[in-house]
Amino acid sequence: MKRFLMCVAVVTAMALSAGSVMAGALDEIQKRGKLRVGMEPGYMPFELTNQKGEIIGFDVDMVKRMAKAMGVELELVSTAWDGIIPALLTDKFDIIASGMTLTQQRNLSINFATPYIEIGQSVILSNKVAGEVKSYKDLNDAKYTVASKLGTTGEQATKRLIPNAKYVSFETEQEGVLEVVNGKIDAFIYDMPFNTVAVAQRGAGKVTHLDTAFTFEPLAWAVRKGDPDFLNWLNNFMYQVRHDGTYDKIYKKWFQDDAWIKEIQ
Repeated sequence: MKRFLMCVAVVTAMALSAGSVMAGALDEIQKRGKLRVGMEPGYMPFELTNQKGEIIGFDVDMVKRMAKAMGVELELVSTAWDGIIPALLTDKFDIIASGMTLTQQRNLSINFATPYIEIGQSVILSNKVAGEVKSYKDLNDAKYTVASKLGTTGEQATKRLIPNAKYVSFETEQEGVLEVVNGKIDAFIYDMPFNTVAVAQRGAGKVTHLDTAFTFEPLAWAVRKGDPDFLNWLNNFMYQVRHDGTYDKIYKKWFQDDAWIKEIQ
């Protein structure tokens, strides 16, 4: 009898556990009537703030479609990058959609949906060293000062692949770009899509962009662990928009056209 009761208890616990998984983010979003998305609006062209104070960008347009497909409202939660994963884990929002690179280290604490775009790091060079630096490898010398944004894969790539250079970090991407433009540092290492826009916007003729990516970085949406239903929904949503023209339309708007730049100037 004891063995039978123990089996019943185990089955009951398993059923309750399964029920708690099923009552995951999707159910909560439906009950709430709102999808909460965490992002740091400073990463062009994925998320940025226009002159009206509105958050716009590639990721924003994608999550707008996501909320529409769920039949709920959208709430964008502006969050500092260094606290964005802890904020997800403490239920400040349902998903991170902020140009986050899928890394094995991050994957230890959060889950990622199928990547929605692939990028890599590139180099913005001060013109004063452009004649002698032709590749990121040439920066691997103590005479060069190289920077990236604190807590990013750009910082990791710089420390790993350019270890001999003097490294400095900045809280924002814009600070790093301006330091190169002003000739105070030799190079800024960051994601190629951002660097391309930043050079066109602020550094034309003042800096040189080595626009061949030297790392491989898939960007993906991040959610809390233990919620396979939410991951399944996100992956199916991505499959749908990639094949019905939605993804291509949004990609063209933010990566092939430049009309949106007028909104932030």
